[in-house]
Amino acid sequence: MADYFTRKKREIGVNLNEVQKQAVLHGNGPLLLLASPGSGKTTTIMMRIGHLIEERGIDPARIKGVTFSKAAADDMKQRYKRMFPTLPEVDFSTIHSLAFAVVRDYLRKEHKAWQLIEGPVEDPSDYTANKKLLLRTLFQRFNKEAMTDDQLEEMSNYISLIKNKLLPRKKWSSVLCEVTNAEQIAAEYEEIKRKDPGKLLLDYDDMLTLALEAFENDRKLLKKYQQRYDHLLTDESQDTSLVQHAIVEKLVEPHQNLCVVADDDQSIYTWRAAEPQYLLDFKKVYPKAEILMMEQNYRSTPEIVNAANEFIKRNKNRYEKNMFTENAEGEPVSIKVFPDYEDQAAYLAQELSKLDDYRDAAVLYRTNSSSILIMNELERARIPFYMKDSDVRFFSHWIVEDILNFMRLTFNNSRTDLFEKISMKCLGYVTRQQLFELKKQPEEGSVFDRLLNLSSLKDYQRKQINGLKRAFERMEGGEPYRVIRLIREQAGYDRALEKMSENLGFSIEYLHDVLSTLEQISQKETGMVAFANRLKQLESLLKTSKFNKHENAVTLSTLHSSKGLEFKKVYMLDLIADVIPSKNDVKEQEKGNKDPMEEAARLFYVGMTRAEKELELLSYRNRAGSKTNPSPFLLRVNKIINPTEQQQVDESRIPQNPNALRRVSDLEVGRKVKHRVFGTGRIEGFSEDGLEIKFSKGTKRLALDLCLTMGLLEPAE
Repeated sequence: MADYFTRKKREIGVNLNEVQKQAVLHGNGPLLLLASPGSGKTTTIMMRIGHLIEERGIDPARIKGVTFSKAAADDMKQRYKRMFPTLPEVDFSTIHSLAFAVVRDYLRKEHKAWQLIEGPVEDPSDYTANKKLLLRTLFQRFNKEAMTDDQLEEMSNYISLIKNKLLPRKKWSSVLCEVTNAEQIAAEYEEIKRKDPGKLLLDYDDMLTLALEAFENDRKLLKKYQQRYDHLLTDESQDTSLVQHAIVEKLVEPHQNLCVVADDDQSIYTWRAAEPQYLLDFKKVYPKAEILMMEQNYRSTPEIVNAANEFIKRNKNRYEKNMFTENAEGEPVSIKVFPDYEDQAAYLAQELSKLDDYRDAAVLYRTNSSSILIMNELERARIPFYMKDSDVRFFSHWIVEDILNFMRLTFNNSRTDLFEKISMKCLGYVTRQQLFELKKQPEEGSVFDRLLNLSSLKDYQRKQINGLKRAFERMEGGEPYRVIRLIREQAGYDRALEKMSENLGFSIEYLHDVLSTLEQISQKETGMVAFANRLKQLESLLKTSKFNKHENAVTLSTLHSSKGLEFKKVYMLDLIADVIPSKNDVKEQEKGNKDPMEEAARLFYVGMTRAEKELELLSYRNRAGSKTNPSPFLLRVNKIINPTEQQQVDESRIPQNPNALRRVSDLEVGRKVKHRVFGTGRIEGFSEDGLEIKFSKGTKRLALDLCLTMGLLEPAE
């Protein structure tokens, strides 16, 4: 067997470590290969396939490689051809492609016609022929209003989740969805798709559930597919849903020749129905399975590998692994905490401008809204960028449109149509009847003066409309940043958003993020027209950035979309509490549900392990005038890379304090606290070194992680 490895080292320069060789030489039966980041999993998979063909005489046509994205399937095909150019092709495809073939055969046998309702709208008049159009129609029917793009995405995710989790109808309510009447819309959606027995309407997720149904109901069809392959290999299996796992189980039932490649520490798609617990229970499904751990990282420096390895150990529901590397030492992991949110973007533009090759760097963030300000700064600094998952919905968000409508009304305050669009989001509530009366009047003079002349106006309305009129007078000809502040504070926009969030379940934090981003963009614009034009310019830049994929450009990406990528230098942004982990992650943990927090940690870990040579973690103390707290994940990394004698105190010697402050969210700037040694003080702020507290004998800088874990602080009376 050594001849195979010697030959391949000579022919294609591949040199495997001992665990990789064990995976290649594994005989028949199930194998779970747990591959740490940068451990050479794809090379190992290819070498195993080559060994099956060249050394064990397996027909390439009887080997099936399954991935969970078309890009990954194409990558595996190309990698196989490069490594084994003289061997016949192996069948690599997505799980959806495999399911599609099964469903096509099944429905043909059942003599059932079907239609796929995914893709572009061909006939807008037939709302049942397109998934998005059908969902929009049903939303309108149930909720009496138009569906936003965000609501459409959430509704689609909800339907996908209940199918991939194989949930029966009675358990749909157990899945959280913020779309009003989501459960009823989903039920009606499924009923309409099956209304015509002569023609089924199917979406992509139906392909999976129907393929499983076909295997369960048609033993002959199942046997046909079981006999087609002698070996099945699945990649990125931590992203696999229950229905996908079930299909694979059916396929390998007779021979159990299954090689599953995964990393439970990189499972970050449970919101798409991924089931990391399945990997942890692998031996329950396949009792005779062998489990191998590929722990050697070939990508990153020891500084990055050690920090990431120690960080992910905070999670308890995982396989115990110890990632390591034999690479040369590099730069320490860097933590930077800036005074303000906008300083982060300015710093990035300054640092990226120093690079010889922009392709060496990636900027990673949790949400797409973070990218807008970064993009704004990079464009001003003439730094080209490629946005991996460009999402132009920010520019069509209703808040952006609201702000622009407020500004438009300052230019022409006689326009009733503009006032109607913002009337529910500012001071001076007017009824539908009053709006109707206003619209009947000719557009002569200020819309506010015409409103004040309505006889049906109540005294409190008159007072509020006068206040709104004064706010608009202050806005006229103003700088865009000042105008936005007036809209929020004096025109009543912030208060309206808070009420809408309470009534409709919107995330007020996200809405404030959108406003904060608009404010930051507006600060460098000299007029409202210039501000509106800048937004159009940025939207255009965002759309065209996809053409920079193979150019000399910095990569901007969400943490989710960065998986599988690697860069010499990685910047992780917005590392503050309530962003990563999110406020919901913290709430769930406080209820006793640790899963969301552990997934947030895995997402952070994925970001860290994208870096080859340098990793910078960035945070800030203020955003849009509000104090921020550092991410607890940032604090954990800080403790890992900057251990101190103080942090190594024996915890058993510290007496328990039931009044101790244990959460970062409890440590608000300005709060009075009591320290066991230093007495009473006031929290002044945070730094990369810890927590600054002003005591009577001076300001002390304390290790924040130590204060929380050891319970050194309690509320002061």
